[in-house]
Amino acid sequence: MTNRAVISTPDAPEAIGPYSQAVKVGNTVWISGQIPLVPGSMELITGDIAAQARQVFDNLAAIAEAAGGNLNSAVKINISLTDLGDFAAVNEVMASYFDEPYPARACVQVAALPKAVDIEVEAILSV
Repeated sequence: MTNRAVISTPDAPEAIGPYSQAVKVGNTVWISGQIPLVPGSMELITGDIAAQARQVFDNLAAIAEAAGGNLNSAVKINISLTDLGDFAAVNEVMASYFDEPYPARACVQVAALPKAVDIEVEAILSV
């Protein structure tokens, strides 16, 4: 694929496995799942789910910008939580990062996430 570009930025956490932060093909960007890691230090934000979610959306925003867009370029968001009891708090944080009309979204509860975090979010953008 000659029009496939790997997106990488130091303003988001390094990949913790064999994957890219994002891949862009044409005008579509697939951003890998982000967890509440602080870029540079790779320290985890723990505790308060709102703080974790803010770090996740900050990471997504940095990658979206590196891809030539922003979070309002998102057409689909997938959220994985280890506790759906955090749903309302994550909704509140997410709403502060997006303008209406909001992207399509799924939110599911999972048994576990990498590094035992409580939230992971991935995004698809059209830029």
